[in-house]
Amino acid sequence: MVDRPQAAQSGGRIEEGALLWEPTAERVASARITGFMEWLAADIGRRFDDYQALWTWSVEDLEGFWGALWRYFSLGPPVSGSAVLARGHGAEGARWFAGTPINYVDVVCRHPSEDLAVIAENEAGARVNLSYGELRAMAGAAAAGLRRLGVVQGDRVAAVLPNGVTAVAAFLAVASVGGVWSTCPPEFGVNSMVDRFRQIEPKVLLVADSYQYGGKEFSLDDKARALGEALPGLVATVVVRTGAGASVGTDVESISWDELVAEPAELDPVPVPFDHPLWILYSSGTTGPPKAIVQGHGGIVLEHLKALTLHCDLGPGDRFFWFSTTGWMMWNFLVGGLLTGTTIVCFDGNPMWPGPGRLWELAERTGITFFGTSAPFIDALRKTGYVPRDRHHLPELSTIGSTGAPLSPEGFAFAANQIVDGVMVASVSGGTDVCTAFIGSCPLLAVRAGQMQCRMLGASVEAFDERGEPIIGATGELVITEPMPSMPVFFWDDPDGARLHDSYFSVFPGVWRHGDWLKVTDEGACVVYGRSDATLNRDGVRSGASDFYRVVDTVEGVSDSLVVDTSELGSDGKLYLFVVSAEGADGEDALTDEIRRTIRRELSPRHVPDEVVTVAKLPRTLNGKKIEVPARRILLGTAPEIAVTPGAVDDRDALGAFVDLLVSLRPRAQA
Repeated sequence: MVDRPQAAQSGGRIEEGALLWEPTAERVASARITGFMEWLAADIGRRFDDYQALWTWSVEDLEGFWGALWRYFSLGPPVSGSAVLARGHGAEGARWFAGTPINYVDVVCRHPSEDLAVIAENEAGARVNLSYGELRAMAGAAAAGLRRLGVVQGDRVAAVLPNGVTAVAAFLAVASVGGVWSTCPPEFGVNSMVDRFRQIEPKVLLVADSYQYGGKEFSLDDKARALGEALPGLVATVVVRTGAGASVGTDVESISWDELVAEPAELDPVPVPFDHPLWILYSSGTTGPPKAIVQGHGGIVLEHLKALTLHCDLGPGDRFFWFSTTGWMMWNFLVGGLLTGTTIVCFDGNPMWPGPGRLWELAERTGITFFGTSAPFIDALRKTGYVPRDRHHLPELSTIGSTGAPLSPEGFAFAANQIVDGVMVASVSGGTDVCTAFIGSCPLLAVRAGQMQCRMLGASVEAFDERGEPIIGATGELVITEPMPSMPVFFWDDPDGARLHDSYFSVFPGVWRHGDWLKVTDEGACVVYGRSDATLNRDGVRSGASDFYRVVDTVEGVSDSLVVDTSELGSDGKLYLFVVSAEGADGEDALTDEIRRTIRRELSPRHVPDEVVTVAKLPRTLNGKKIEVPARRILLGTAPEIAVTPGAVDDRDALGAFVDLLVSLRPRAQA
């Protein structure tokens, strides 16, 4: 047993690097990555003493590593050498498995029909279970229906659906015919949907007539009509009846989901090239039109099999959950569990309604083995004082996943100590751009507070200093120096690749710059400190915002916060802290004084904000991330309509009030 440090439920500092968990000998022996290492030794004569040695080989011999994975997962005849990877310039311009046919759905179809594929539940408790056989039947009928509507290889199908079995089956149907899937969650504003879907010109739109959130039901009738008017290439709208909606319709043909799947048909995936578009994901779009990111069948199959099998330790018999809407890449990652033969658990609704125990009740009822969520959810749960281990019986739960933002050492300790004994905390970092994590978990390694366990296999991640040189033990730019199969095939409507190049490769030639601050420890663990374009630069000392939030969030009475540094203005620059007060907090002046004292004591005098500004609410991106960069740009003089896109945030009213405040502060910042 590990003598683990205990974190208070709300507050209490934990030292970064404190040991929280170590795998038992039994867990190491049973881990799927152990089986992979044994296979490498027996099949190709490659033996590795530890994970670090395996990782080093995986990034130094890309052709050998990814070719070995292709064989290990039995994806087709063996492929080796240049047939695995035709290199471009560093991480840019790579071509993977050229000429090799594949279809994502074929891999899903090989699992036993009687095995449970999907458990889907909404916040009202309505549940649907589907076996792999039932899922294939539903997807096969949907694919036949799409063909009747004229969908052929390369056509785009857009969806506005809750997270449930219909969305999963519809995605598999689209992919099976060689169509290209793209989705927005129902709660998005219609302008946000149009900004995304109009770029890709979908042929068919699938839309629910309503969705539930926080105990209420919301009709999607108006959004569906607006989309029909804004997407001139549509030939049909498929309406999924869920409850409140009654009159969804557009100027194009409209049929129900039941009509689409009325004729049974075998699911018969068509072989497509390795890099054939599978789906289109979107960047947050806070500072301009969302980037339409295209990822291919083969790259996603290989990457998700690697990440989910070897790093998340998932396979047949497991039950995999990650809280997500259909608008976040973690939904795509969750569906990837079907590639491994695991049971995926979908939840749609408010994860905190009617109380903080909602998802833990789901975990208890369904026997979830891997529970994935976001760092903000863990922090919010910690602040409520709700302790799952005291209220729920979770003997099957072995791993807690966290992503979406850096998880503080206190968040690590809470997850390790207050949910279930012996649980591994798998904090991961990656992005929509690659639809995976490139820093993450490994069941062979210890978990330490505030540190992600490893750089993931095949991900050549480094921290670069200002000269573009890798550094260890210090903070630098997070970069990827070698290609990964799930990197974008291209951006939609970017024919010469200029936008893709500018997004990732314009700073370090041939090297993917991700835009985060990273520290790699001597042991190979990683710490991400937030966006590198939202750096705090106090008296010449650079630091990430995560350290700042870690301190501010311990102050009783702080519900939410946003920090912005305008040091570029020289002597006129200021460090602004915007704070949302918790219900029942002390008065504004008393809270400000406590914040200043805590930051001075726990961080440093140089980090004490020049101004603490109380606001009613802080807007976030549609995926729940803080809008530090747009706020900073406004304070530095950028016009608000250029600095931030209203449709990319969760609350336009809150955004309007916040932007007005930023503009009012700007003259003082520029005086």
